[in-house]
Amino acid sequence: MTDFLEEFLKPVLIAVIIASALVSFVAGSAVFFIWLERKVAGRIQDRLGPTRVGGKFGWLQTLADGIKLLVKEDVIPAAADKLLFRLGPYIAFCGSFAAFLALPFAKGVVAQNLNIAIFFMLAVMSTEVFGIILAGYGSGSKWSLFGGMREAAQLVSYEVPMAICVVIPVLVAGTLNLTEIAIQQSGPFWNWRLFHDPFTFGAFWTYFTCATASCKRAPFDLAEAESELVAGFHTEYSGLRWSFFFMAEYASMFAVSGIAVLLFLGGWNPGFLWFDLGDLGGNNNLLSFNVLNTNINVLNIIGQVISVVIFIAKGWLLVFVMVWVRWTLPRLRIDQVMMTCLKYLLPLSCMLLAGAAIWQVAMPALVQNWLRVPVGLLCVGAVIIVAFKMWTTRQQLPASGVSFDWKPSR
Repeated sequence: MTDFLEEFLKPVLIAVIIASALVSFVAGSAVFFIWLERKVAGRIQDRLGPTRVGGKFGWLQTLADGIKLLVKEDVIPAAADKLLFRLGPYIAFCGSFAAFLALPFAKGVVAQNLNIAIFFMLAVMSTEVFGIILAGYGSGSKWSLFGGMREAAQLVSYEVPMAICVVIPVLVAGTLNLTEIAIQQSGPFWNWRLFHDPFTFGAFWTYFTCATASCKRAPFDLAEAESELVAGFHTEYSGLRWSFFFMAEYASMFAVSGIAVLLFLGGWNPGFLWFDLGDLGGNNNLLSFNVLNTNINVLNIIGQVISVVIFIAKGWLLVFVMVWVRWTLPRLRIDQVMMTCLKYLLPLSCMLLAGAAIWQVAMPALVQNWLRVPVGLLCVGAVIIVAFKMWTTRQQLPASGVSFDWKPSR
């Protein structure tokens, strides 16, 4: 009986717990990101955003909208291919969700610790486009079909420079294992790959631009341009199926942000400690206990929890930047979207890859190790100055040009 529990029930139980935790995290993150998007949009447009449901900050507005979608009538157009129409949103969501299986949140906190984790994540996230094409084609609408074709062309194009930018930190680390890449960046923040050399620094911004486009975020959201395509590939969807597309989008936003954090921003390392928080307990067995023949150290568990919080905070910060960019920059035309990729980002990513390879071979190790310190300090100083200016500069409307009697609030 004990052997049966060990060989069968234990793996099944672990798999169910991990899958439930990941689904809960993806759904909870989507709820938070929708609320965040509304508040950021309101802030940028001089509005308040949600203020009624769940207190003055509207914390429960997204939950109320989710309940509305659950009870909303599910309509399938008469001209639609019913099978493809139903399959589309689920395939799109599964492609985004599967990426989290190889995404490490901390040392040892990962569903599957794969040696090819980074390319597994890129591969499964690219399958989201199949759901979008099925949704566009199966809707029986030319606007939906146009949106699906645009998304297919955009995603396939931007995958190329994004994958090339991923190769650059992999080249520096010498491994495709995301956990190992993050462990290599433990210690002070100048150990992060972002500050390793000028080419990894440029690769981060190029990757983040391509990742924003791959998530269909403005200014690259021509696949669902309301002014041209009504709502793009999901024009004919409503209710729960409609919500699956947006869960897939927000899940992909955090997934690509998590990849950026692990490859360039130190992973779960805070940047001011000289050790990995996952090894907080070390070899101390005083606070250890055994569960299902597994030795668990309390201090290591505390360190891993802190690491998970740091990793999620970094990922959410990059998602916030995506939201910020969406409500700041105007939407590009579809030809400009494709030109930005093929004419600028693709050659730039190739140049960065060649430069990083030459840097690794030609630059002495002593210079590589010491150059990252002043570069890191300069970048942190620039961030502090920008944050200080944003906090202290007063935002005043041009009251002299306003025709009615309204003055900015003091």
